[in-house]
Amino acid sequence: MAVRAQLSKDMFINRELSWLDWSARVLALAEDSGTPLLERVKYVSIFASTMDEFYMVRIAGIRRQAAAGLTSRSPDGLTVKEQLAAINAKVGPIVQRHAHVFRDEIMPDLRDSGVEILRWDELKKRQRKELDELFQERIFPVVTPLAVDPSHPFPFISNLTLSLAVLVRDPITNRSHFARVKVPPLLARLVELSEGGRFVPIEDVIAANLNKLFPGMKVLEHHAFRVTRNADLEVNDDGAEDLLEALEAELQKNRFSPAVRLEVEENMPRHVLELLTREIQIEQKDVHRLPGPLDLSGLWDLYDLDRPDLKDELFQPVTPSVLLPSEDNPPDMFELLRDQDLLVHHPYESFLTSFQRFIEQAAADPTVLAIKQTLYRTSGDSPIVEALIEAAEAGKQVVVLVEIKARFDERNNINWARTLERAGCHVVYGLVGLKTHCKLCLVVRQEGEELRRYVHVGTGNYNPKTARIYEDMSLFTSDREMGADVSDLFNHLTGYSRQHSYRQLIVAPDEMRKTLIRMIEREAEASTSKKPGHIAIKVNSMVDERVIEALYAASRAGVEIDLFVRSICALRPGVEGISETIRVRSILGRFLEHSRIFYFHNQGLEEIYIGSADVMHRNLDRRVEVLAPVKAPELSERIKSLLELAFSRNIFAWELGADGVWTHPGPDGEEPLLDFQKELVQLSAKHAAT
Repeated sequence: MAVRAQLSKDMFINRELSWLDWSARVLALAEDSGTPLLERVKYVSIFASTMDEFYMVRIAGIRRQAAAGLTSRSPDGLTVKEQLAAINAKVGPIVQRHAHVFRDEIMPDLRDSGVEILRWDELKKRQRKELDELFQERIFPVVTPLAVDPSHPFPFISNLTLSLAVLVRDPITNRSHFARVKVPPLLARLVELSEGGRFVPIEDVIAANLNKLFPGMKVLEHHAFRVTRNADLEVNDDGAEDLLEALEAELQKNRFSPAVRLEVEENMPRHVLELLTREIQIEQKDVHRLPGPLDLSGLWDLYDLDRPDLKDELFQPVTPSVLLPSEDNPPDMFELLRDQDLLVHHPYESFLTSFQRFIEQAAADPTVLAIKQTLYRTSGDSPIVEALIEAAEAGKQVVVLVEIKARFDERNNINWARTLERAGCHVVYGLVGLKTHCKLCLVVRQEGEELRRYVHVGTGNYNPKTARIYEDMSLFTSDREMGADVSDLFNHLTGYSRQHSYRQLIVAPDEMRKTLIRMIEREAEASTSKKPGHIAIKVNSMVDERVIEALYAASRAGVEIDLFVRSICALRPGVEGISETIRVRSILGRFLEHSRIFYFHNQGLEEIYIGSADVMHRNLDRRVEVLAPVKAPELSERIKSLLELAFSRNIFAWELGADGVWTHPGPDGEEPLLDFQKELVQLSAKHAAT
């Protein structure tokens, strides 16, 4: 504990500021003129969505701490108020960069490529006439103007909806009035003109037709704005008799949560802004004045354009050679897995021809007796859910643990839970006080006189859509001990079991932190100057102080430590005498790096684990997580090769310095920088062909 107190202020980077650094790295992809235009548009949209989440969850959480009067400091030594001040100072320039790169760089380049986003004052007379007619036919019926006066209180502004603040004058009384017009969120963010390739923000179309919403009144001015609210659910599942009902009630209540951000167009006059901040109850420091259009998260509509010349080259996941059909018949997954373990790397290798085939064959196979699976997030038209329903209808025992507290997917998962229950599946919601985040599927099959268990352990969600853009790994095995472990864990999740130790799996919240620290300490104890230990970890976030402190101690013992951290990193590498042997890299690109890998050299008896857990308090303390060993030598070598490639000198990556600043160094020598993900596309194609 003394070491922790000594390191706490200087050796930990603030996690909120690190999140903003990650968002800035995403924004840098949008700013890269060498990236295809619609891919830049995609990154603009992704940045906007990450900032929405940052305010809805992280800022909302800090605000709750401030309101509760908490005096504790973050690991880097900041009070709650100091964190908010540091965040506000850092956010301003980043969101301005975001708005300006889209308006001043990407929009003109799109125009030169035949894709225009036009504001109303740029439209020709015939174009305005077309949009006026469209407004009358398709927009006017669903738009509701809301007046504000003594008989009409200021309306509630729902989370993330775009609105128009409108001032009108009554010509009879000559009095001015305020009204709010909500832009219907179910309508397309950008309205395409019939000539094709030209788009107008929907708020411009509504604003140009306000006289139809306020007949007999004179429209004086209008200004777009957008409110972000606290969206972090607080469900007391300990005292809830019906978790489904408790969560639905919290979702309803959360619609009216406090505002944490107000975005307005930069030309909004002071008197309108003062009215909004007063009624929404938000401080000036939480107002973002931006060049329009607002809400750039809606630019995914533009990305869907059929313009392959403005996108990355079309990518098609390959099927591993062992999974290729023979005489047009797909291989029997169970026969294959009886003889060997299988590792599939998504999205380079197909989810459809690996896990989806696995679950569909299990559903149709008459010798399969039971299927047990966790569902954290899945797609809206999920073939995985369809297979589980088919299995239940065929009389198989199907148990599905649906995590209905998965953030932002709560409503979707509630609907899936009810659909599965109606089909006859046994649906459970996990353990009290914990989210079930592990990705597990267990298939029990009658094979002659014995029962054999087949296991899938994933690093990503059972979602065929995100499996095409998220980088993840799937491990399939019929290993008996692994099957027994997964059976025990499902019994723990669905019944009354106090089992906390497992044969091969490392499970949170009971053992994962302790086990990771023990393996880090083991590496440090065995490390010598001639034979230094080696640890490599790939995660989304590295935040947990106790694990970080163990890594610092291992670094002081000479262990070489490579950390591949996609987003948040609270560890400070390269500090003399503390973390000199630690390197931290972040790779962002076409695919979202999402797999979690833990490698320990262990004096040559190498150990590799994959799973769903990041090195964060929530994963280690408040979630059911699993790390599973990869034991087959050829699979271990493949993962080692991936990690070696990620830390190659000439891979384009961001590197974290001892000063807490992320940079991307140029090529080392005359060799050109390589794109990590493009290299993996080529390697997967080679793997499929062998």
